[in-house]
Amino acid sequence: MKTTKWLITYAAFGAAVAFLLCACEETPTEEPAWEPLRFLGLWGSEGTGDGEFQAPTGVAVAPDGTVYVADFSRHDVQYFTAQGSFMGRWGTFGDGDGEFEHPWGLAVASDGTVYVADSHNHRIQYFTASGSFLGKWGKAGGGDGQFDTPTGIAVAPNESVYVVEAGETGRVQYFTSTGSFLAKWTGSEGGGKLVGATYLAFASGGSVVYVADAGNDRVQFFTAAGVPLGRWGVTGPGPGEFRRPGGVAAEPGGRVYVTDIANDRLQVFSPKGDFLGKWGGRGTNDRQFYGPGGIAAARDGTIYVVDRGNDRVVYYR
Repeated sequence: MKTTKWLITYAAFGAAVAFLLCACEETPTEEPAWEPLRFLGLWGSEGTGDGEFQAPTGVAVAPDGTVYVADFSRHDVQYFTAQGSFMGRWGTFGDGDGEFEHPWGLAVASDGTVYVADSHNHRIQYFTASGSFLGKWGKAGGGDGQFDTPTGIAVAPNESVYVVEAGETGRVQYFTSTGSFLAKWTGSEGGGKLVGATYLAFASGGSVVYVADAGNDRVQFFTAAGVPLGRWGVTGPGPGEFRRPGGVAAEPGGRVYVTDIANDRLQVFSPKGDFLGKWGGRGTNDRQFYGPGGIAAARDGTIYVVDRGNDRVVYYR
């Protein structure tokens, strides 16, 4: 059955996930209270055809508004207009150039280059906007430039590429745009080390990095160099609590959106983690989810959510 398949797939991957965090003195600028977003539309259903999904995981928005979606079980990437009209796809199962084994997160650079975290091949691949292979880096391992299940990926304003790993290494590494290793961090001592984080995102302006610390049911945030700035969240179903936080995105106004996978909802926070609002609950209407995963913010403030268990993308503004 589809539901059983999806739960087993996610549980198996989740076994590799665990995490931790720290708070320091510097914090991002506070923003005004949040107003609920309006539902704009959705697309997708279960299947193998164009515009269909089988456990979509990652989503990213290009500067021109094109929306890219990585599919964990189809081992491919599809791309769409901002309103969900199918444009193209690439990828199949394998370990060759342009092939994937469970692609997870993805990110788009300012020039349209698409980076994909090829999680079970333990590497990053990058492509033109239409999917032509450009290059790759990484292999399984714990050394610099190696990966233990890369999942989240983000491009900084200076075009550096940041990658978080969900395996035992529990770290963020960052690279030049073509994969040369620059530096890494693993959080901090005293409860701040990352273990198994799933997604990451830059705040508008690029000075702050948010990391979904799923195994510890919280979000951590850091400077771009990895200095801890703060954290929020504990395990639970209440406001500001999480049961496996997944995707994280910061929209241009500064607010931070976090998918709360096992609570089947989306939560909204100020830049330093004050709870602002939420919506969700398991279901299929336009404000419900089933295990939401990746999330992305477009330049115009539109929020795209990968509703993994429902095999669709939902968007709001």
